Amino acid sequence: MRSLVPALAALALMGTSVGAYAEGFDMPSWSPRGDTKAIAAAIADPARPEADVKRDPDRKPLEALEFAGVHPGEKVADLIAGGGYFTRLFAKAVGPTGHVYTIQPAEIIKIAPKYLDEIKSVTSAYPNVTLIIDPLPQALNTPEKLDLVWTSQNYHDMHDPFMGPEDMAAVNKAVFDALKPGGVYVVLDHAAAPGSGLSATNTLHRIDPEAVKREVLAAGFIFDGESKILRNPADPHTANVFDKSIRGHTDQFIYRFRKPRK
Repeated sequence: MRSLVPALAALALMGTSVGAYAEGFDMPSWSPRGDTKAIAAAIADPARPEADVKRDPDRKPLEALEFAGVHPGEKVADLIAGGGYFTRLFAKAVGPTGHVYTIQPAEIIKIAPKYLDEIKSVTSAYPNVTLIIDPLPQALNTPEKLDLVWTSQNYHDMHDPFMGPEDMAAVNKAVFDALKPGGVYVVLDHAAAPGSGLSATNTLHRIDPEAVKREVLAAGFIFDGESKILRNPADPHTANVFDKSIRGHTDQFIYRFRKPRK
């Protein structure tokens, strides 16, 4: 047990939740920090739309992708990719030896067909991006195992009527199965009031972070840390995320989960 103390201290210094590894001390063998140089180059890509660049101060993509552990050569799924903001960044960061599966579930395309046109412009610009538009959870049946599944500001949507709602146990199990052993699942979303559970997903477009944690851990994942780069303690959690008073400045959490290696 004594030999584990230096490793645990190092994890604490890196901001990683030591408690995440308490069960069996199942330490990660990869660096928990992404390739800063590759991520910075992706952010500086002159082909990025101006609208995306303008969102960078609010989305902090460098810190977010570092936390996700993105490296060249990795296989990534951008789950519910919207207009492709993160898909473009992943495509450049993983480079020609990596691949990105940008998932626009059929449920989303049915109510917002504009996203299909927007994401097609991404796939035409980046040869290492493949579009998947199947319903969930089938959309996660990617042709190869993944290093990372990322979903941003959309986990709460999967609980809402327009999405079915999805069977989240099945969706999270599909994410688990799509990942390589040791692979990472990152959930970024708008925080609802503590203890509110799922009650605000369709009204305020927010979700209680603890509700996300419970659902994802139930699929077999290990909680692997939290980034607080988008937390905003001044957000009262009472306004719809599209309300002008809070839009772009909501309290957001970023949780990282890991599939055990064994």
